[in-house]
Amino acid sequence: MQQTELVILVDDQDNEIGTMEKLQAHREGKLHRAVSVFIFNSKKELLLQKRAKGKYHSPGLWTNTCCTHPRQGETAKQAAQRRLGEEMGLSCPLHRAFTFVYNERMSNDLIEHEFDHVFTGIADGKPTPEASEVEEFRYVTVDMLDKELQTNPERFTEWFKICYDKYFFELFKG
Repeated sequence: MQQTELVILVDDQDNEIGTMEKLQAHREGKLHRAVSVFIFNSKKELLLQKRAKGKYHSPGLWTNTCCTHPRQGETAKQAAQRRLGEEMGLSCPLHRAFTFVYNERMSNDLIEHEFDHVFTGIADGKPTPEASEVEEFRYVTVDMLDKELQTNPERFTEWFKICYDKYFFELFKG
C-alpha cells in the first residue's frame, strides 16, 4: 500500500513552513517546493517527455525531461537526481540553473503554485522511461521547439511554457 505523498509548503523565499498531502495542496493552490529537470544531449538537443495519460493533471502533454516534489529531508538536487532515475532511467551530474515561482490553474481545477528549482544536465544514454509516468519521449533542437511552441502551445504543460518563455537563455546557455 502506497503511503500518502506529502509536499513541502514554503513561503515566497522558499523557507519551509509545513507539509500537506500533494493533491490537497494542488486543490487549494498552496505554494510548495518543486523540481524540474532539463536534460540535453551532447548535440544540445533537449529531452522532452509526454506525460502519461493516467497522470492526475496535464496528461498527454509534452514537458521537460522530468519533474517532482522533494520529500522531507531531501534537497532539491537529491530529488532531481532521484526523479531522473525513477522517471527516465537516466543518471548524470545535475547543475542548478535557477528558481522561479508560478501559479497556474490547470484544466481539472487543480492549481500549480510552485517554487520550482530547475536543474540541467547532459546525458547521451538512452532513456528507459517509467510507463506509468511517461507516454513517450523525444529530443528536440531549439529551432524545433521554438516552432512547436509558437504553433501548438496547447500541446505543452503550463510550467514548461513559463519556464521556456522566461528563462530560455538560462536553459540553453553553455
